[in-house]
Amino acid sequence: MTNNVAKMIDHTLLKADATKDQIEKICAEAKEYNFASVCVNPTWVKLSSDLLNGTEVKVCTVIGFPLGASTPETKVFETKNAIENGATEVDMVINIGALKGGDNELVERDIRAVVDAAKGKALTKVIIETCLLTEEEKVRACELSVKAGADFVKTSTGFSTGGATAEDIALMRKTVGPEIGVKASGGVRSAEDAQKMIEAGATRIGASSGAAIVNGLTSDSDY
Repeated sequence: MTNNVAKMIDHTLLKADATKDQIEKICAEAKEYNFASVCVNPTWVKLSSDLLNGTEVKVCTVIGFPLGASTPETKVFETKNAIENGATEVDMVINIGALKGGDNELVERDIRAVVDAAKGKALTKVIIETCLLTEEEKVRACELSVKAGADFVKTSTGFSTGGATAEDIALMRKTVGPEIGVKASGGVRSAEDAQKMIEAGATRIGASSGAAIVNGLTSDSDY
């Protein structure tokens, strides 16, 4: 795997039982392999930011995770707090129930609230949780994300019923066009998996298997 692929990987550890030692390990791996970022829960943002200070590796965190069902105001607070602690990328989960219920106004307002809170300070990636959506809903979620000013759309939390597929990545890329990032996450465990996603249009890979991917191995991790 080339360094170009390493630079597309968000090295991820979002499990509830993640320990300080494990966070320190993924930050060390991210520095070693020159990954794009580490993606950690908000409680670990400050530590990760301190550990990665002076490197090119970004600190990414998750907002409204993993259900997306908190209020826009709560997501705004989470976003601002994460940025204060050193996050420069935020991956927010949409209000999935609102999308499926046809409340486009709430979905767009929810995304825009996070985009506005992060503007000029952090990239915003919008997790649409593809495994819970119909094709029409996937398209609509991507269109609302673009309308709200998001920098990326992202397939999955890795905590629901499925992860990224090449078909979903291709659909998302077709919908958002060439200017918006597309992140594949959930179930990308090998260099082969990563290559399929990139060929389908992904510009970022979210995986806990970053070291395995760049070393041409396969991980048994779910994320």
